[in-house]
Amino acid sequence: MARYLLGRLLGLAAVLLVTSFLVFSAVHLAPGDPVSFLLKGHPATPEARAAIAAQYHLDRPFLVQYLTWLGNVLHGDFGRSVQFRQDVGPLIGSRLPGTALLIGYAAVLVCVGGVLTGVLAALRPGLVDRAVLIGTGVATATPPFVSAIALVSLFAVQLGWFPGPGSTGTGLGGRLYHLTLPAVALAVTLAGLLARVTRSAMLEQLAREHVEVARSRGVPERTVIRRHVLRGALGPIVTVGGTTLAGLLVSTSIVESAFNVTGVGQLLVQSVTAKDFPVVQAVTLLTVLGFVLVNLAVDLLGPLIDPRVSPATGGAA
Repeated sequence: MARYLLGRLLGLAAVLLVTSFLVFSAVHLAPGDPVSFLLKGHPATPEARAAIAAQYHLDRPFLVQYLTWLGNVLHGDFGRSVQFRQDVGPLIGSRLPGTALLIGYAAVLVCVGGVLTGVLAALRPGLVDRAVLIGTGVATATPPFVSAIALVSLFAVQLGWFPGPGSTGTGLGGRLYHLTLPAVALAVTLAGLLARVTRSAMLEQLAREHVEVARSRGVPERTVIRRHVLRGALGPIVTVGGTTLAGLLVSTSIVESAFNVTGVGQLLVQSVTAKDFPVVQAVTLLTVLGFVLVNLAVDLLGPLIDPRVSPATGGAA
């Protein structure tokens, strides 16, 4: 386990290193001069352009710029936002709680809704199963921005059950109430995917021989489902669920922009539009970090869920 964990941490560091290089290179790969992007088309004297290039270290060789930026990032300095005229770290930190609450809310909806729906479909063949298959098929095919438009039109405009985009609440209860529609829009597609995976895993376990043996011995059905079927299906459910939850980090920018939620995702969209590269670089790098950490956590949970799985090989021990 220690060797496996060390290898995964080294792999994580390599992924972050490569990602940081690609993210930093984006400003140089984009068409045009980075200084012109920073000036946003405003005319400037050669002296002013030289001062801006020196301020953002653009007058140095590319590799030196990257190493300087990487060293600053390792010390928690992501640079200074061109658009907001403040340090990137505190700027992201001020918007991180809203995004974290939205992602946490959506993650609960994905896990609870997806798993319960998948279990229900597997245990109720026939009409219920077909209805779940149709519903989850529609859900997985619906992009988050389409869900956002439909939810706002129905529940905010026509029914008036929830507030529309741009509104905020006070306190935890008020915040959750105002984030309900964004969380549902964020969770619909991923909950449908997780429900289908749960259904398939449950059906596979229901056909296993040890389940039939347990039933033939008179073990109560609830015990069979809980101890033998659901426990055996947890492996693929957790694996796909972890990857699915990591996808929330990417989808949140779409939903926050649609509902005008003040968060890191909305900040990323604004920064891309304004060509605020320090913010784009920082948010992208932090998103990749969150993604790989979630995948690492899922891999480490595998042997705890199924002791037959060896962490060193990823197969049966």
